[in-house]
Amino acid sequence: MTEYLLSRRFAPTAAAGLLATSLIWAGCAQAQGLRPAGQLSLRPAATVAAAPTSNAPLTVDFVVALVNSEPITNNEVRARRLRAEQQIAEQGAAMPPRAELTRLVLEQLVSERTQIQQAKELGIQVDEATLVQAEESMAAQNQMSLVEFRRRLVAEGMDANRLRSDLRNQILLQQLREREVESRVQVGEGDIDRYIREQGASTALSELQLNLAHVLVMVPESAPEIRLKELQARAQQVTERARAGSDFAALALEFSDAPERANGGEFGLRPADRLPELFVNATRALGVGDVVGPLRSPAGFHVLKLLEKRQAGLPDTFVTQTRASHILLRPTPQLSAEAAGEQLARYRQQIAEGKASFADLARAHSQDGSAPEGGDLGWARPGQFVPEFEQVMDSLKPGEISQPLASRFGVHLIQVSERRNQPLTQREQRDMIRAMLREKKGAQALSTWLQDLRGRAFVEYREPATP
Repeated sequence: MTEYLLSRRFAPTAAAGLLATSLIWAGCAQAQGLRPAGQLSLRPAATVAAAPTSNAPLTVDFVVALVNSEPITNNEVRARRLRAEQQIAEQGAAMPPRAELTRLVLEQLVSERTQIQQAKELGIQVDEATLVQAEESMAAQNQMSLVEFRRRLVAEGMDANRLRSDLRNQILLQQLREREVESRVQVGEGDIDRYIREQGASTALSELQLNLAHVLVMVPESAPEIRLKELQARAQQVTERARAGSDFAALALEFSDAPERANGGEFGLRPADRLPELFVNATRALGVGDVVGPLRSPAGFHVLKLLEKRQAGLPDTFVTQTRASHILLRPTPQLSAEAAGEQLARYRQQIAEGKASFADLARAHSQDGSAPEGGDLGWARPGQFVPEFEQVMDSLKPGEISQPLASRFGVHLIQVSERRNQPLTQREQRDMIRAMLREKKGAQALSTWLQDLRGRAFVEYREPATP
């Protein structure tokens, strides 16, 4: 089977999230110094936000806390707070009071120190190969080879050893959590059945969303009986043709007197309490694709088709799939990421000028298993590719080609050929619920485990941290 490098299952163990320093204030991990996915910049890479520069002025150091007799110093708190302030500013978020942020940063360091101590007691270690893989992933995100990345750290006055230590600790924490928390989180079929029953038991219309297609055969006021029967027969004909598989949008254009006819009769996804009660009562028990009608209202006869139904808390019954192709160039000592981006930009220009096709260039130059198929990645659903690739792919319209972009695997050129809405099988919907429940249980288990670990640690606070 062809192995596509973009698939999440081939992502490095130390993924981008492991390269992050978690900010309690922000509430989520933010990758340090990693460019957002997008057009590859051919200017020098942005400064990597890692450890503070070696010549940065530091205050006189002292111990602010002991965690099981291991010290946390004022300079550690200060460096972490400065990094947090930089990340908050980059996100455009409101800056918390410095005293509050300092307190949160100190508590984060205490929590991390207890986890690292626990990992060492359990004999968990990060080998050199895993650490190098993490560095390579970080370098790829900054559109550099590992050699260029290390050279840039030195040029920017960064402490490379401190960065490696931070990376090692982040990987260590992840491995500890996988062992102590994630491996113990189980979601059984009974959990999924119970969740579906609980969500399905809700009768609130505000928690139900319907997308209906509609054909209205209008009945004039005071229409004679014979005319009424003619219009009803017309609506019945529409119903029968729709149930036989005729294109409903075409039927709406031909027969409907409603304003939605120009849109194929489609209302769009709406909360059920914003739809006519007649429509909701007739369709809420239908399966997607079912047709009902003719329904009589003061306006006339209605034929309805259920296009989509969503219940709050349950996964969508349809998923948007994208068919895309790509050309991948992997940086080497002979080919920098910047040079790879320039080469892909030339390929893009050749395609625009009609001098070459995307598929031919992919077969000739792409360094991915999809090359023999002209770079074709097949139909992909959301979450199948790594985020930096998927974000750009999702922004393209069918027929468009991206600018060169970097991912953890190299530099890409992406072409989207088409998109489609594909119904999910019952198994796929259950798998989505399983993943959602596992994430929820995992978050709860992690919080409980961290509280327990913190409660068993001896923490002595010394002098308050200072700027």
